[in-house]
Amino acid sequence: MIQELDRVILTRNLPEHSLEGGDRGTVFLVHQGGKGYEVEFLTLDGETVAIVSLHSIQVRPIGRK
Repeated sequence: MIQELDRVILTRNLPEHSLEGGDRGTVFLVHQGGKGYEVEFLTLDGETVAIVSLHSIQVRPIGRK
């Protein structure tokens, strides 16, 4: 289960937020036991690109594979 402060990968494009599938973000709030998440996406130099509310199917945990 994805928890607060976990790093996640976006599973689909969100052009309205200038985000693409594969972008990485950090969960800062979990909604309804994992049904949704608030995720912050940053540039490489630490500037926020977007803070987005996402459904659980829109992100996946970062795994070793």
